[in-house]
Amino acid sequence: MRTILYILTVLGVVGLAFWAYRENYATQQSLAETEQLRKDIRASHARLAVLRAEWAYLNRPDRLRELADINFDNLGLLPIQPEQFGLVDQVSYPVADVEVAEDDDTPLNITGGVDVSNTGSNP
Repeated sequence: MRTILYILTVLGVVGLAFWAYRENYATQQSLAETEQLRKDIRASHARLAVLRAEWAYLNRPDRLRELADINFDNLGLLPIQPEQFGLVDQVSYPVADVEVAEDDDTPLNITGGVDVSNTGSNP
């Protein structure tokens, strides 16, 4: 009886050692993947910083003014004047046809609405 107990104990220890060995390598693999992701994120942040600096450099007002002057014949760009702005009361908004539901549980059926989302689908 003791022999069977010893054999089962040895098999249990070997099984646990094998499991621990596999978990150790799986953990090391996960740590390596995490470090690679962190390196990728750092590289992306560096690229983003460079792109932001380039964007700021290209959008300098004096440079844009020069480009507008150079391309005036092609573009016809003029400086914005305060008289070009209108009042909110002057904006004509489309009228939406709204059907009022009899029940409180039924949602409103709006036809001819204006899509304001970025999904591109109309209601």
